Amino acid sequence: MTSQTTLDKTGPGDEASASPSGPAPAGLRGHPWFTLITVAVGVMMVALDGTIVAIANPAIQKDLGATFAQVQWITNGYFLALAVALITAGKLGDRFGHRQTFLIGVVGFAAASGAIGLSSSIGAVVTFRVLQGLFGALLMPAALGLLRATFPAEKLNMAIGIWGMVIGASTAGGPILGGVLVEHVNWQSVFFINVPVGIIALVLGAVILLDHRAENAPRSFDLLGIALLSGAMFCLVWALIKAPEWGWGDGRTWAFIGASVLGFALFAFWETRVKEPLIPLGLFRSVALSAGVVLMVLMAIAFLGGLFFVTFYLQNVHGMGPIDAGLHLLPLTGMMIVGSPLAGVMITKLGPRVPLAGGMAATAIAMYGMSTLDTGTGSAVMSLWFALLGLGLAPVMVGATEVIVGNAPLELSGVAGGLQQAAMQIGGSLGTAVLGAVMASKVDSDLAGNWKAAGLPALTPAQQAQASEAVQVGVPPIAKGTPEAIAAKITDVAHDTFISGMSLASLVAAGVAAVAIFVALLTKRGANAEAGAGVGHI
Repeated sequence: MTSQTTLDKTGPGDEASASPSGPAPAGLRGHPWFTLITVAVGVMMVALDGTIVAIANPAIQKDLGATFAQVQWITNGYFLALAVALITAGKLGDRFGHRQTFLIGVVGFAAASGAIGLSSSIGAVVTFRVLQGLFGALLMPAALGLLRATFPAEKLNMAIGIWGMVIGASTAGGPILGGVLVEHVNWQSVFFINVPVGIIALVLGAVILLDHRAENAPRSFDLLGIALLSGAMFCLVWALIKAPEWGWGDGRTWAFIGASVLGFALFAFWETRVKEPLIPLGLFRSVALSAGVVLMVLMAIAFLGGLFFVTFYLQNVHGMGPIDAGLHLLPLTGMMIVGSPLAGVMITKLGPRVPLAGGMAATAIAMYGMSTLDTGTGSAVMSLWFALLGLGLAPVMVGATEVIVGNAPLELSGVAGGLQQAAMQIGGSLGTAVLGAVMASKVDSDLAGNWKAAGLPALTPAQQAQASEAVQVGVPPIAKGTPEAIAAKITDVAHDTFISGMSLASLVAAGVAAVAIFVALLTKRGANAEAGAGVGHI
């Protein structure tokens, strides 16, 4: 596989030529900047849903009577569906056109969002979250493919920087918007809001987007590869989520982990044999591209996994309402919005290596700082660590896209776009599962001792299990009619135990971010960045 390619021409019947020397289209259709605005609306909807639900999780859990593991699946089901489907969606875009896949994704995502808002059971919520993820997967690589097809090489990095800023700002802004909606409306409104946004994206897309397709677009699909990758990912995440319940020494836990390893091995073997693989393994001959993918996974483990517990910390330990909790995360959001364009400038001038390594170093320090939070931590200290986290994440959100897409051959731009987003979604799913397992294990090991040390009445094994599940989300397991003095002791024990679990999970996230610093040093500017397309007026 060669690293340099010439620009693919459109096949028969396609709407536009992807040649950079082609004539600029007249009017709105195909205009680069309007195309950027259009895809940004759709991408914002998907990225927002990655974190907006985190602030609504306590309300969903209370309203629907969900368990801790079920609440995790509201997040994991979405991330896992995205992760599994993104590569396939990239192939679909390359084959049938990114405009079509984008519009289908918009309609499906908005419809699934509305269905979640109408759901009355946790099972229905999780099911439609999975559908949300599948349709969202159509949007993400299609958006990047459309940008690459409409912007010339000298403007593409700027477009990707703005695209990355939208993702970063939407991801970080989710808790704030979620807080406003949950507190003043209800948790269902977190999903209903996607319906009008989806309609806007659909109208803009129908009017503005211009289709571009590669001459050597895939003609078949790697169905076995899709099945193997999906099965391997499911087994891995399922094992990580169930391990706290089953135990890490339980045979069922290791059976699923073993099945996951076998699935990944068979997937890798099959990809070397099939004519049109789901993921051409030759892509990973590029050390920089591989480093970019690993970097996205590690970043998402640290960020999205850690954010899952922060919302419970703010609401259940500090007693904040959803809006107050969202406002306390404003420093994180603000620094990502401010830092993303600055990171784009730095990456353009210095290349990605230094900004990415510096960003992951700041992330590691921020996660370590978050491990020191306790029940008495003030807003100023929280804001410091949240702001540092946002500042660290900004260059990674922006730079990793350029590293992955720019180091992939142009004819695999859809696959590269899917791979970039899949890495982030896999990391988010693994982060929630791994750090959730760390939290659950720490709570299980500390709760009984803390309970006894406080002089509280002994719990039966069944009561111990119920209390542990409540403490994992920072909720004191206080029964009705409990005397006030004893209730206060239970609250102290529950919060202290939750803090110990969150601290350990934050330290693990800091360690993951520290490893990512060294991975970032392997990145470099995209070898194929100058092979980008460009039609339209700039």
